[in-house]
Amino acid sequence: MDMFAALGAFVAVVDEGGFAPAARRAGQATSSFTRHVDALEAALGTRLLQRTTRQVRLTSAGEAYYPQARAILDQLAEANRATREGAGAARGLLRVSLPVTFARLHVTPWLPAFLAAHPDIALDVSVTDSVLDLAAQRIDVALRLGVLDSSSLIARRLAPQRRVVCASPAYLAAHGTPGSPADLESHACLTFAFADGERRWRLSRDGQHQWVRVTGPLRTNHADTIREGALAGVGLALLPTWLVGEEIAAGRLVAVLGGWQADIARPGALPLGDVGIHAVTLPDRRGMAKVRLFVDFLAARFGTPPYWERGLTG
Repeated sequence: MDMFAALGAFVAVVDEGGFAPAARRAGQATSSFTRHVDALEAALGTRLLQRTTRQVRLTSAGEAYYPQARAILDQLAEANRATREGAGAARGLLRVSLPVTFARLHVTPWLPAFLAAHPDIALDVSVTDSVLDLAAQRIDVALRLGVLDSSSLIARRLAPQRRVVCASPAYLAAHGTPGSPADLESHACLTFAFADGERRWRLSRDGQHQWVRVTGPLRTNHADTIREGALAGVGLALLPTWLVGEEIAAGRLVAVLGGWQADIARPGALPLGDVGIHAVTLPDRRGMAKVRLFVDFLAARFGTPPYWERGLTG
């Protein structure tokens, strides 16, 4: 028995609702599909389909077996596709997952240039801050920001993820410039909303870490909202350079506490793993030409150091 042919026939019969429709779609004889399913049931020693003159229905054993058979066939098709594409020219559909704000600022503006340079590639872009399961969602490459935890994914670091404390010139003129982390406790600070309610910033210099409890008039889960508040002079913000580098270079925001490296973390849960901006792929997609071209394209556009940090100091 050809197991893959038998699995294919079984899944097709279920998907099409019968032997005759499945055979017509495949351009084969109905008797061929019947033989394959009969052989599969004989090998398993159980009925997978309940057949009548009017319909074909899954038995309880078939209901349990079908999703596993479907997954095996999908994995085989994906492996075949990846091998064909990896061995040949860059072409076909490239599925990409991007974080929302970073995509808006630093990826989607470049996508027309990528498509113009590679006309045989089509993009399917999912823009979301959710961390998608690359295998389940069939994502070829994703960008991940911040801490990169240990996993089986293949990662390439495209840029650092650096945060700075900053404020508008108007805010600093009215309230003064903090000279040390401890000074932040007397300033209005715009903070991210964590589930546990913790409002602390961690600042590091020369291997020493200092926690500062911060308070202020604005708390949100949206980085763009904090950025807008800082630009409006509402308070100090702790934000990534990819989000505020342009404003700092233009003088609309001012980075403070030079020499201190800033990050957001919570006591007892310090980040582990690499911190940066990474392109991640599944191991079986690492050799795909279209994935390599896309990641190389972003790396070239970002540059070293990344263009959003070239007007910064400290």
